[in-house]
Amino acid sequence: MNSPLHGPKKALRLAGIGAVMLALGAGFAYAAGWIGGPQLTPQRIIDTFEAQAGHYAGYRKNHAKGLCVSGYFQPSGQAAALSTARAFSQQYVPVIGRFAIGGANPFAPDTAVPVRSLAIQLSTDDGQVWRTGMNNPPVLAVSTPQGFYDQVLASAPDPATGKPDPAKLQAFFAAHPESAAFRQWAAGYKASDSFASTQYHSINAFRLIDAHGTAHPVRWQLEPQTPFAALPGQVDDKRFLQHDLQQRLAQGPLRWTLRLVLADPGDAQDDPARPWPAERKTVDAGTLVIEQVDAQEQGACRDLNFDPLILPSGIQPSDDPILAARSAAYSESFNRRSRESLGAGAHP
Repeated sequence: MNSPLHGPKKALRLAGIGAVMLALGAGFAYAAGWIGGPQLTPQRIIDTFEAQAGHYAGYRKNHAKGLCVSGYFQPSGQAAALSTARAFSQQYVPVIGRFAIGGANPFAPDTAVPVRSLAIQLSTDDGQVWRTGMNNPPVLAVSTPQGFYDQVLASAPDPATGKPDPAKLQAFFAAHPESAAFRQWAAGYKASDSFASTQYHSINAFRLIDAHGTAHPVRWQLEPQTPFAALPGQVDDKRFLQHDLQQRLAQGPLRWTLRLVLADPGDAQDDPARPWPAERKTVDAGTLVIEQVDAQEQGACRDLNFDPLILPSGIQPSDDPILAARSAAYSESFNRRSRESLGAGAHP
């Protein structure tokens, strides 16, 4: 994946990877003062992004198109020795969540964007909440907030084509060799036909704190219990994934296994671009059960900011600088859209 990219097939591959980067990078480019000095204020970053992606008043600035869901988490008990977080020991944990596709356009066809996300809030009986936003890529293309800014610039759509410029993408990849794992994933990614059969990753690392105060570095992922089926080659329904989810839930609940991946000494805990080896020990922490779906406008998730640093006792952030950037980005996005009327000035 580190070799130069040439020819039409390579250009198509770059375009596909660029689409994933654009959908992922948008949501992290808003943070206040984390790159470039005072000229890159959160307002200027958002204004720049919206000039490229469009302004849709009242919607999230990334993952704008989605729908609210609810259900519960049933822990297996196997993670209770690793963390004092009540979510790993309480018998039944209520969950509010949101499925979405990447990007700023709430009217984009569901299948036009390769990035899918699942954000959930778990509310435990000790009055604490745990919020986590997960995406289908297991890693990011960059390791730092500055890299994210470079990524946003490189993946900006060319006005002539509406797609990222392959030359800019190739220059970005040359300057960011840490993107190799992400490029490998994106080049081989095969979309499933449903949110229900998609796997979602925390991407960033966290620390589970046990009853003795010992920290256990982890990443987590939600593994679907719905079998994989490939997305059809031709999809005319712009809300294909949303309609599919509604139809599936009308027939019964959907389930995912929450898998904790434990780091070994030497594994990168502060670099979301570096994957951990596949042979790392994992723990089945329990089952996420989604029972009900609501329209975005009426759902309980509408006003939730799925800040990944909203954590309960027993879970702590790692030193990954992207986590702080994500938190600031989500806050700025939430504050801006909360001042807007949903749908005002927006057109499909």
